[in-house]
Amino acid sequence: MEKPRPAVETKPYTDQKPGTSGLRKRVTVFQQNQHYAENFIQSIISVIEPAERQAATLVVGGDGRFFMKDAIQLIVQIAAANGINHLVIGQNGIMSTPAVSCVIRKIKAVGGIILTASHNPGGPNGDFGIKYNISSGGPAPEGITNKIFDISKNLQEYLICPELKVDLSKIGKQTFEVDTFKPFTVEIVDSVEAYAEMLRGIFDFAALKELLSGPNHINVRLDAMHGVVGPYVKKIVCEELGSPANSAVNCVPQEDFGGHHPDPNLTYAADLVNTMKGGEYDFGAAFDGDGDRNMVLGKHGFFVNPSDSVAVIAANITGIPYFQKTGVKGLARSMPTSGALDNVAKALKMQLYETPTGWKFFGNLMDAGKLSLCGEESFGTGSDHIREKDGLWAVLAWLSILATRKQSVEEIMKDHWQKFGRNFFTRYDYEEVDSDAANKMIKDLETTMFDASFVGKKFSSGDKTYEVAVADNFAYTDPVDGSVSKNQGLRIIFSDGSRIIFRLSGTGSAGATIRLYIDSYEKDPQKIYQDPQVMLAPLVDIALKVSQLQEKTGRTGPTVIT
Repeated sequence: MEKPRPAVETKPYTDQKPGTSGLRKRVTVFQQNQHYAENFIQSIISVIEPAERQAATLVVGGDGRFFMKDAIQLIVQIAAANGINHLVIGQNGIMSTPAVSCVIRKIKAVGGIILTASHNPGGPNGDFGIKYNISSGGPAPEGITNKIFDISKNLQEYLICPELKVDLSKIGKQTFEVDTFKPFTVEIVDSVEAYAEMLRGIFDFAALKELLSGPNHINVRLDAMHGVVGPYVKKIVCEELGSPANSAVNCVPQEDFGGHHPDPNLTYAADLVNTMKGGEYDFGAAFDGDGDRNMVLGKHGFFVNPSDSVAVIAANITGIPYFQKTGVKGLARSMPTSGALDNVAKALKMQLYETPTGWKFFGNLMDAGKLSLCGEESFGTGSDHIREKDGLWAVLAWLSILATRKQSVEEIMKDHWQKFGRNFFTRYDYEEVDSDAANKMIKDLETTMFDASFVGKKFSSGDKTYEVAVADNFAYTDPVDGSVSKNQGLRIIFSDGSRIIFRLSGTGSAGATIRLYIDSYEKDPQKIYQDPQVMLAPLVDIALKVSQLQEKTGRTGPTVIT
């Protein structure tokens, strides 16, 4: 007869709806609400069929933020009680999001649990997150996240082996006898090794070593922002590729990211930007908390817009050994990302997909063999080597291009614009806007845009005039599974290809964020080197007039300009 399993009575919560980025809340929510983390972990494990659990391996890792180690012990105890066979955990709990995706794919795990709130601040007063990835290595699709949410809303008990404790610092296997199940194994692995091995198969490491430590080597500055990428940069770029130890900074993961906001943009990576302005370094990059985002800078702080970054990698893709082997199956960008990638796809006769924001849309295309390279304007770049965006991969792709072309970042970028034209691009974020005011503004704008007379209308600002060619709310039909995603953002597309896009993001207790994206194509060689904010000023002016954003929200300016 089977012994009763160790069940703990609980009450369900109504707010555990995970997005593709998992369940993100303040640390205090996970800490202070009784059984809050336990309930959600049980809900995740419950989506794995009981019959599969006896042979199932789950990968577990996180970005080192506050509460991660506590959460990992809970995952171990709950997985054991639910009959999961085997856990693979990064040493000290550390494993970047791209590395988790890599390991899931390599060992054919049933899935993985990632403990991260990505680029959000950490620490006792910061954010925490738990995210589930499936066997492809990608974020759980909506069908699964909905299932997790349904289970969480009705949960009456969770199973746990509270006495079970794992030493996360010791590499190797730890085996436990758990009730009538066969032994439960926890394997602590080197956080970096499997991921580094994968990168060796993608890039020409000999050429990269020559670039970083040969007689004519370049000087690089890589800022891990006290997030998870620190150990990866140290081992791969410094130890293996020979870049001096001091070329990598803020490499020790910290529970509060050193008190900073681990988001690699011009605002939050200001230290790197200022250092690069000094001219001592030829190439700079910053990474976010969990390692899936990146920002690239050239000498004197020359900024590479993320929309341009993916376009440059696409234009130079055949120099990377991985793509010489696999060929290029297709390119993709999220809808708000600039059309720079489209210009490359058109010139090189490659298939291009425009998807809603969210990596799962790219994952679907990759799983179907339709996509090799993709990117988002929010500092995410990736390829089909895994099913997550990958910050360090993107930086090594850039370094490969520098090694092949023997030019500076700025020269490569300027050559690119000469050849393909330039998409001037900016994003204005209006954060913590009153939700009702934000929703009303979007609704009123939709009414204006969908009026029959709107298409064909001309708008002028300064010496520029634009004529509306398309006005819609972006909808996407997935070419793989036929699923339709509606209401993905309001688009005004002008006859010259310029675009104004409005998206509403998040409606939490702190209000809504309105995102305004402006994208304008310029092929006149006399104009391609001008300041983006100057070039885009007429379109920004038109966007604010059409939406009446300032009048309707009371906001005179954005919180962040990218």
